[in-house]
Amino acid sequence: MSGLTFVDVCSGAGGLALGLEQAGFEPRLLLDEDDLAVDTLRTNRPHWNVLHADLMDFDPAEHPESLDVDLLSAGLPRVKSSATVGRADSGAEERLLTATICLVHAIRPRAVLIENVPGLAHSDAYQQFRDFARAELTHLGYEFSWFVVNAVDFGVPQSRKQGVLVAIEREWAAAFRPPAPTVVRPATVGAVLGSSMAARGWQDAARWAAQADRPAPTLVGGSKNRGGADLGPTGAKQTWAAMGVNGHTVGDEVPDADFVWDPDLGRDNMVKITVRQAALLQGFPATWDIAGRKTARYRQVGHATPPPVGEALGRAVAAALVLDPAAPSAG
Repeated sequence: MSGLTFVDVCSGAGGLALGLEQAGFEPRLLLDEDDLAVDTLRTNRPHWNVLHADLMDFDPAEHPESLDVDLLSAGLPRVKSSATVGRADSGAEERLLTATICLVHAIRPRAVLIENVPGLAHSDAYQQFRDFARAELTHLGYEFSWFVVNAVDFGVPQSRKQGVLVAIEREWAAAFRPPAPTVVRPATVGAVLGSSMAARGWQDAARWAAQADRPAPTLVGGSKNRGGADLGPTGAKQTWAAMGVNGHTVGDEVPDADFVWDPDLGRDNMVKITVRQAALLQGFPATWDIAGRKTARYRQVGHATPPPVGEALGRAVAAALVLDPAAPSAG
């Protein structure tokens, strides 16, 4: 699978790009408008070509390294969903979806990968976008796959559904198959975070881990216009409480040796998940550093594509692109 190249836009903390790298793709250019996200990318991958720019202003002609690549990928900011329906709607997320499709005209990759909310793949609410994408990309010679993946099926200790568009040039499209699950049993919060909870000598870490015996609910990063970091809407907080976790905030550090864990006494006696632990629940490696202060760091983590999902998607795309369409079939 070596030798395949990609451009990644709205790269955020780098989850999708990292997964594609693990799948054998080489990044030619990454783009994000957020200064902290750019710092995160440059800190962890100094050799990556990271452009600090708004997608709406990006002109590939000014960046020839972005042309003639195998894949254009985009883990775009989430369009409006049931969790955000009550908030002000600027339409910025929808414009980024449209801009990514328009970018295909200039870059002309062999494949396109867009990841967003699950409804992107099937909901009537996004039919207009799907029709737009089909009209634009069919004209350019691409064929489509729309599907939903759940991060928990790829070893991520989190139930996180994502809607995915994969469009591949007709010559290779027939060979594409959506990725199959890579694990039989889901990873749990306790199994993944148990050792980190014990890092400062907390004696109850193993007992807590035994209670945190399920995957996490979807981590939600929130918007820049919203307050401090928490672990999601009411239903998610209730799930966290059942695991003895205070989902109303994000912790500064893991419990020390004196911490008394007793969820029956209320939130103050529940553990708090730190940003670094949230990154582990997204499937980032422990060595991946997130730039900024706590809320900004958590926002980057919550918005990210889990790298194991990016890797699975990348391997599925690569499997199609490396085939020689002119070769005779076996048998």
